[in-house]
Amino acid sequence: METRTLDHPLDTAPKARGSAQRYLQGLLDTADVRLNGQRPWDIRLLHPGVPERVLAQGSLGLGEAYMDGWWECDRLDQLFDRLLRARIDRHIHPWTLAWHHLRARWLNLQTERRAWQVGREHYDLGNDFYAAMLDSRMTYTCGFWQRARTLDEAQEHKLDLVCRKLGLEPGMRVLDIGCGWGSFMKFAAERYQVQCVGVTISAEQAALGRERCAGLPVEFRLTDYRSLNQRFDRIVSLGMFEHVGQKNHETYLDVARRCLVDDGLFLLHTIGRNETGHGTDPWIHRYIFPNGELPTIAQIGRACENRFVVEDLHNFGADYDRTLMAWHANVEAAWPRFADTLGERFHRMWRYYLLMCAGAFRARDIQLWQWVLAKPGRSGVYQRLAS
Repeated sequence: METRTLDHPLDTAPKARGSAQRYLQGLLDTADVRLNGQRPWDIRLLHPGVPERVLAQGSLGLGEAYMDGWWECDRLDQLFDRLLRARIDRHIHPWTLAWHHLRARWLNLQTERRAWQVGREHYDLGNDFYAAMLDSRMTYTCGFWQRARTLDEAQEHKLDLVCRKLGLEPGMRVLDIGCGWGSFMKFAAERYQVQCVGVTISAEQAALGRERCAGLPVEFRLTDYRSLNQRFDRIVSLGMFEHVGQKNHETYLDVARRCLVDDGLFLLHTIGRNETGHGTDPWIHRYIFPNGELPTIAQIGRACENRFVVEDLHNFGADYDRTLMAWHANVEAAWPRFADTLGERFHRMWRYYLLMCAGAFRARDIQLWQWVLAKPGRSGVYQRLAS
């Protein structure tokens, strides 16, 4: 999987290249980014076809050109922070982007059959790789950095925050929708003496999770969330709702409602976006999270109508920047162990993914929310934490 240096079909004559480069530089000026500049966030062109590729294919072309070694940047996180603050993406409208959004708008890309794709292509990438990237508990969601100094501390603080928001008590039965490698279930079973059932669409996650939770009252089920039909005292879902898609929001919450006891609580932890749209970034869709779709507050709120009362809503999206930078540092430190098997193109892809997302959270282009939901008519008053 070596970096490609072959010509691209969009490679054009020198005159056209110059025009495209001038136009792209004009857009980048609004973000104080220079082509072939010397600052850490500047873009260094290593192939003359980059401007045409970006203007023709948008974010997909930019990401693929980076994977192919056509351009370089010392601090991708700073670059994307600047690009997203300046909203450069609103000025590039390739036809491929329009088709991507139309497809997401008219089709249900998150059906029960399609839901397994992200498990195979992303979460089954390799447990050894994820163990090297993540904290010691293998928690693949945003850490809570208040009073935390390390990634391990930030993730433990987040898991404990979730447990306290849910008011866990010994003997409760807890459902974890999208349980990953079981970091929450293991923590909750050990610290709060609860019984847990987790569902995942990743065979690799389920296999390792069972090993890591051996001896605890924790069960892993390899199944889609739509098959669930048992009652639990509490439900938690950390970083799974991004795969549900807006066409399935109501179905998802109907499942949670039927699985939650009348006096129970449901904590939904999800990345979200500021404005309604369809689908996700085309590069992220193709290379990282196929069929993903970030919700908005309005979409989640509408889906809650006649299903759940919103007891609490907490945004700590800025903490995802620091979490992603810690994951990136771990990947870079461990990369020599994976270089021969995964290859340099994968390395560049993963670096681009982590640092682009860090820049997006830093620019507050995307958010991280924790919702605490209850059924209408739940007795008592929810006591909001001072986190």
